[in-house]
Amino acid sequence: MTAPSAAALIDSPLLRMVRETPTAYWNDSCSTAELEYALARGASGATSNPSIVLEVLRKEHGYWVPRVHDIAQANPTWTETDITWAVVEEMAVRGAEVLEPVFREAGGLAGRLSVQTNAVNFPNAERMLEQGLRFAGLGANIQVKFPATQAGIEAIELATASGINVNATVCFTVAQAIAVAEAVERGLDAFSARGGDAGRMTPVCTIMIGRLDDWMRVLVERDDIAIHPDALNWAGIAVFKRAYGIVQERRYRTRLLAAAYRHQLHWTELIGGDVVLTIPHAWQVRFNGSGLAPVARIWEPVAPGATDELLRRIPDFGKAYEPDGLVGEGFDGFGPTVRTLRGFIKSYHDLVGAIRDVVLPDPDLRPG
Repeated sequence: MTAPSAAALIDSPLLRMVRETPTAYWNDSCSTAELEYALARGASGATSNPSIVLEVLRKEHGYWVPRVHDIAQANPTWTETDITWAVVEEMAVRGAEVLEPVFREAGGLAGRLSVQTNAVNFPNAERMLEQGLRFAGLGANIQVKFPATQAGIEAIELATASGINVNATVCFTVAQAIAVAEAVERGLDAFSARGGDAGRMTPVCTIMIGRLDDWMRVLVERDDIAIHPDALNWAGIAVFKRAYGIVQERRYRTRLLAAAYRHQLHWTELIGGDVVLTIPHAWQVRFNGSGLAPVARIWEPVAPGATDELLRRIPDFGKAYEPDGLVGEGFDGFGPTVRTLRGFIKSYHDLVGAIRDVVLPDPDLRPG
């Protein structure tokens, strides 16, 4: 990747955002090339999940295919699942090393790489915690992702109490964000009681705003709902802004993070908050080429009438928007939660399949 000119960096809207507002951003991938682009423009972290690992495996096949062969040859009794998780972990460590200078400069308060626990374990707090402890041991600047399912929130509390920096994912509602923040508070208090320095912890809660928008569109088509199309672009933003107001008012130590970008408003409407935006590389390039000045809009209300129309026309928006719209046992069955877990689990199996194709290629596809 060509080194950017000084002028290009100065004109980067994302770099200006980081310098002029409290808003941080992460690279929504552990690809080292994409991470280097982002770091040059002010990014201070990165994230990963099965879909991202599979994408990086394909983009950087020149590096990773030989590494998969090396891992398999060095461990002849390992299953394809063992090799898959070795690749996930090595990819995370590789990305974390790129972030290590940021981590050092920030005194450990930035520069982390988030690694996602196995989505198939979403109903089992013990298994998620066990894997989270392993991930946290991979490096000082590793952050561990747990889903905001009922069991995941239990794991988040236990992990935080153990000194793990958590990133709650698969979260779409104000109620989930509050439950995560309260679990983190309990965990931080327990960690402090054991002599830990809670001030060095950097917990975040990811609200997947674009995936909530996606679900609103699914419901509109499925249930034949007539609604102004512009309102659908504001669902995730409205939920994020409401959750942010509550987090600030209650002084929770969890920082909100916005993910799943679908359009420009998912960036411009959240600038100015003490939040993190995890942005895919393609959207970073678009935003940096937009020429837009970063204007603080986090406290501005959503488009007039959009929230009211969403509440009136789509009951699931109320479940996402109201602080008591869902309770713990309802988190796992909420539409976006189910869709996202299914997607992550499928991506995990696709990743295992991709590793299988490297280690044990189909003989029917070989020439001759």
